[in-house]
Amino acid sequence: MKKFRISLLWQVLIAIATGIALGQFLPVPVARIFVTFNGLFGNFLTFAIPLIIIGLIIPAISDLGKGAGRLLLVTAAIAYGSTVFSGFFTYFSGRAVFPELITESAHTAAIIDNPGNMALKPYFTVEMPAPLDIMTALLLSFCIGLGLSVVKGNTLRMAAADFRDIVSLLIAKVIIPLLPLHIFGIFLNMTVSGQVASIISVFVKIIVVIFILHILLLLVQFVLAGIIGRKNPLRLLKNMLPAYATALGTQSSAATIPVTLAQTIKNGVSKNIATFVIPLCATIHLSGSTMKITACAMAIMMMSGMPVNTTDFSGFILMLGITMVAAPGVPGGAIMAALGMLGFDETAQALMIALYIAMDSFGTACNVTGDGAIAVIVDRIDGKKENLMQHS
Repeated sequence: MKKFRISLLWQVLIAIATGIALGQFLPVPVARIFVTFNGLFGNFLTFAIPLIIIGLIIPAISDLGKGAGRLLLVTAAIAYGSTVFSGFFTYFSGRAVFPELITESAHTAAIIDNPGNMALKPYFTVEMPAPLDIMTALLLSFCIGLGLSVVKGNTLRMAAADFRDIVSLLIAKVIIPLLPLHIFGIFLNMTVSGQVASIISVFVKIIVVIFILHILLLLVQFVLAGIIGRKNPLRLLKNMLPAYATALGTQSSAATIPVTLAQTIKNGVSKNIATFVIPLCATIHLSGSTMKITACAMAIMMMSGMPVNTTDFSGFILMLGITMVAAPGVPGGAIMAALGMLGFDETAQALMIALYIAMDSFGTACNVTGDGAIAVIVDRIDGKKENLMQHS
């Protein structure tokens, strides 16, 4: 018989609902067992995140650099530009909208910034210091990855690939399966401490805002593609809707590639360009995921009373655009890699993950649909170059 599997989204939703329900009557000694697990798991995440960054980013940058042809560089530059634009678009939209949605809950949700306010305490904790800090991990990953893209030796490249496999297994077999239990414990504790209602109400508002923003982002992407490609942007976007719907169902950019490819060719993109750009962008173009991460980070920071300023977020968004290149190959890799750059505590991390996963399908749909817009732009740029070569 075929094994029945519950998607991560439903596992998280069930964990939130169960945590809220059991928080009403579960005996404190039993509830503290889950809180103890949360402390251990949160400390383990702190230890693992630098390793995740190194394991994912070094091979990704190395592989991208090895085939650095003109078309690859053009596509990667456009994808990075789109991802960074998404981050800044979300940031400035959030600055305009989020304060009105979050202000009234800021004080009651201060528990995010101060876990000591939690009603339940763990029985014990175990310190798990990270082997190196996040910025060191990022810089080390960029330096080694870029170096491997130009040197001829394979020893370190093979070691990096093996380490990537280890990190992928760690995420897939340990962190992701335990995330619902971690989120359950966080919401159980927040229910006991009387904080859950205000946080859930803010969650719903943020999800609605992000859904609207991702529709606006797609419109901007396709209007720009239509102007550059000299095509009707609304028709281009309409033709990509099957890819959007498929991504909503599969929650996977890779699984949607056949549909995205077919619809991109239907938009008049040459087959050679489409078959190159679409699979590549499924890996390196994460405008939807960047939107989710930026919006979720802003929401959590505002709820906890942390300052949100343009200078810090600009650096975060620019780094996030590079970091996201490594993420799509590993389920959950995007949010895990991003968490390291935020410096959140275990409560804020759990809320960030829950809010991110709640919108997972919409982010993926935005990613793959935007890939079609990039293909139109690259096709136009490549066609211009061929015409210039023919006339010269």
